[in-house]
Order: sequence, then structure tokens, then C-alpha cells
Amino acid sequence: MKLNELKPGQHAIIEEIEDEFLSLKLLEMGFLPGEKVFCRFNAPSGDPIAYSVGSCIVAMRLSEAKSVIVSNLTE
Repeated sequence: MKLNELKPGQHAIIEEIEDEFLSLKLLEMGFLPGEKVFCRFNAPSGDPIAYSVGSCIVAMRLSEAKSVIVSNLTE
């Protein structure tokens, strides 16, 4: 599943980042394979979405979140 499919309050594990250009930026912010990611909240318009990875909170556009593959969806 893709990161943009997480609803606020759900957790998942990062598997890979498909966009090669975006992957370097996300890796530097802690979006590493095997890391737990938590969907915090959506903007009122639905874009961007805030995610927690480690001790960071990152706002990400839907188009960027679609390139992150996650697994092990939990509530």
C-alpha cells in the first residue's frame, strides 16, 4: 500500500521509496526502510498530510506520499 492511503491515527512500516529523486530527501528526514511511520493529521483541504517518523513530524504532499510503499498497517 502507499503512504497516502494511511488515515490519521494509523501506523505502518516503510518498505521503499519509488521516486529516486525524492528518496534522498526523504531518507535524510528519517524515512528509512523498516522505520515506523504514523499518520498524524490532514490539512483541511486534504493536502498536505503530516506524518511522524522517529522524533520528526513531516508535512508531505499527496503526490510525494504516493511514492512511499508501506506495509503492516495498524490502528
